[in-house]
Amino acid sequence: MRLHPQERIDEYVAAGWWRDDPAWTWDALFRARVAERGDATAVVDPANREALLGTPPRRPSWTELDAEVDRFAGVLHGAGVGVDDVVGTQLPNTVELVVAYLACVRLGAIVSPFPMQYREHELSTLAPVAGLRAFVTVSRFGDRPLADEASSVGGVEVVALDGPVSAAASAPPAVKRHPSDVVTLCWTSGTEATPKGVPRCANGWNVIGEGCAAAPALTADDVILSPFPLVNMAGFGGVLVPWLLTGATLVQHHPFDLPTFLGQIARERVTYTLAPPALLTGMLRAPGLLDSADLSSLRVIGSGSAPLSGWLIREWRDRLGIEVTNFFGSNEGVPLISDQHTVPDPDARAAYFPWFGGPGLTWPNPTSAGVRTRLVDVESGDEVTQPGRPGELRVAGPTIFAGYWSSTTDPFDEQGYYRSGDVFEIAPHDPTLLRYVDRARDLVVRGGMNISPAEIEALLVAHPAVAEAAVVGYPDDVLGERVAAVVVPVDRAAPPTLTDLVETLRAQRIASYKLPERLELADALPRNPVGKILKRELRERLR
Repeated sequence: MRLHPQERIDEYVAAGWWRDDPAWTWDALFRARVAERGDATAVVDPANREALLGTPPRRPSWTELDAEVDRFAGVLHGAGVGVDDVVGTQLPNTVELVVAYLACVRLGAIVSPFPMQYREHELSTLAPVAGLRAFVTVSRFGDRPLADEASSVGGVEVVALDGPVSAAASAPPAVKRHPSDVVTLCWTSGTEATPKGVPRCANGWNVIGEGCAAAPALTADDVILSPFPLVNMAGFGGVLVPWLLTGATLVQHHPFDLPTFLGQIARERVTYTLAPPALLTGMLRAPGLLDSADLSSLRVIGSGSAPLSGWLIREWRDRLGIEVTNFFGSNEGVPLISDQHTVPDPDARAAYFPWFGGPGLTWPNPTSAGVRTRLVDVESGDEVTQPGRPGELRVAGPTIFAGYWSSTTDPFDEQGYYRSGDVFEIAPHDPTLLRYVDRARDLVVRGGMNISPAEIEALLVAHPAVAEAAVVGYPDDVLGERVAAVVVPVDRAAPPTLTDLVETLRAQRIASYKLPERLELADALPRNPVGKILKRELRERLR
């Protein structure tokens, strides 16, 4: 299934940004690494796997992993999965997650990953939108019966992948795929109640993966520790594709546990990992923590999802000899990378990004090739060309997706640029750099997970004691943000409590990370002249 117009594919191939080559598909890249790496370790399970899944951790070689992928592809084929079928997955970061993804790719199917935090509410909402043919998960994860939760959605065959597959029901068929065919269908929270599907092809992902591999200079000798869920831009573009491109060793981690994380770095001799800014700050400030940890193998840490500080980058570099790369991206394909090569000064790297696609600008990072960007004043629609004036970042080129899945929403402007909804400004001191200002949308990012306020608000106002509700984020040193509900009660003398609201939301079977952790009562919500709620004002009040 190719969603990009053929003229665009031809244009990108002719320019050298994409490839018209079956060897550039994910299955072909994987097979090439198997041929090169053979008995070298391909993937390592989380060290605490047995406590989570009841089975011991594994570390298959590339050859062993290839055999597992082939067997599970046969299982999926026996379940009726074929070319362009959408397969939902809800798996922790384990060997089996990689097996499931690559087995789907081998069959020509489309992987649609769902975060582990999703429950029946989210699954039953999104499964029909995706048109799932099958759903791959584990029987249990801790005390959660994931396979039963998925089965309750109905209409989708659930396949439990709890360990290595010893035999396949049938041999997987040989399929021909093009790198412009869709391989993933990820989900974005947006600001709407229902997340939107973001289909992407290998050509689009590989351009981003090349840049994410180039920033830390990854090679086959590297060991990548992946603590972020492999379900979105950070997972696919930042980890999985660089692993496929380089043949490095991938060490899995999930859910996040600091002692396990530090132990894996020391034991596996990890050279590159990812971590949110709040965690990096907390590790620096924890008395004695890093003095007792063995980080001698670690060269680079990738970070993002929230603003970094120059102090943080400088401390990791000067105190520990570890560089921090600042990433900014989205499932739709916005790609900004600020690393020690392009922005060596820590203060600048924390606040600014090289202006990929800026007028007349070129950068060494391969992801920047072909990217075109513009800043647009969201009120007037004027092009922003002067420093210090905020504008929405709009992006076109080989990293950008073709449009939302099964949606009439048009995310592109009149010039064909993707409207990111993210506000930047040209740096006053250097017009080759961009500074991130704020999210135009009102997403709350809690521990790296995007939360749609509109979804929670719609459920809150169903409570009989709630007249109006607004959901916003408030700062937190550990998670970056937590969720606050600002509520106008029906009866000021008998307002709802936080416990009341949380119980109501739990009854809707929503993911726990979306639950409000703070309640503020108000006589009225602040609004602008056209009636829109001023959430910036609410956030300032909560600070």
